[in-house]
Amino acid sequence: MSHTTQHLLSSPTHPTRRDVLKVATGTALGTLAFPAIVRAQATPKIRIGFWPVASGLPFFAAVDKGYFKEAGLDVEPLKFASAQQVMEAILSGRAEGSSNGTASAALAIGEIAQPGLLKIFCTNPTNAKFVLDEFIVAKDNPVKSIADLKGKRVASGPGVQNVVLAKTVLERAGATGATVMELPIGQHIAAIVAGQVDACYTLEPTGTIGRLNGTTRNLEVGVIAKYVLGDPMAPWHGGSASLSSEFIAKYPEITKKYIAAYKRGVDLVKTQPDVARPSLKGYTAIEGALTAEVPMSDYLFSSDFKPTDVAHFQKFYDLFTEKGIFNRRVLVDSMLYKG
Repeated sequence: MSHTTQHLLSSPTHPTRRDVLKVATGTALGTLAFPAIVRAQATPKIRIGFWPVASGLPFFAAVDKGYFKEAGLDVEPLKFASAQQVMEAILSGRAEGSSNGTASAALAIGEIAQPGLLKIFCTNPTNAKFVLDEFIVAKDNPVKSIADLKGKRVASGPGVQNVVLAKTVLERAGATGATVMELPIGQHIAAIVAGQVDACYTLEPTGTIGRLNGTTRNLEVGVIAKYVLGDPMAPWHGGSASLSSEFIAKYPEITKKYIAAYKRGVDLVKTQPDVARPSLKGYTAIEGALTAEVPMSDYLFSSDFKPTDVAHFQKFYDLFTEKGIFNRRVLVDSMLYKG
């Protein structure tokens, strides 16, 4: 036995090394003990905040199908009542990132609060074809357009992004005098049925649930692309998957593995949506056979962004600067993951 080993065994200041050495009987110190410790340190828990909307499907599917586990990753989904809460969890260090469907404007507010907070690696652009956002009304409501909601009571999802967008669409559609109130998305259909509100600016799967249970109908879909971006087919990057810059810097290789596993979820949604759709169950309000009816968002990784994608995303962010929600202009390009 070497002098060093004898010292470790006899030294009262190294009880953990002594205990580990006892377990690794007959081996040199470090050949078994320290590699195990290094492996434990190299697999951090990755807590990902999500909001229960349909555009989070790639993340839900990647968890359910075991893509993260197969990559050797320990990923924990964290459900929040609003995108604002997801951002606050990242800001406070209680989450390492967000899934798709997390309001991009909420992430920008986190960026303003703490510059360099996070990087966006995948967005879920939507429009009139890839539907996420919509105005819904009661099935028998006679209104024919958003403009007909003048002076009406309109609910929006919680959080600054939903409220600002609802007000902007109503304003630009000519629905003067409409009032907007925040309401959890899961309560939108019930609020319309009970007559508490006349319409809702909401996100899928709400419109599908109301349509299939015969209580509501879609008044118009893809409203942000049309009224905010000025083109019904423009990509609205309203939701984003992200990771904190701190996590990326500390675990660059694990970051790449995580994004690669996440991409498997995106690819599944794009190529085999029927296989992915059941993962809406348990993460959103939609259940059973209804999962087959929900429209799909599109998905775009930051590595595939073209200048036109950055421009449309920037136009969306600039609305919040114009409305005074952002106290400074947030540059989209600086928030995109470039790894």
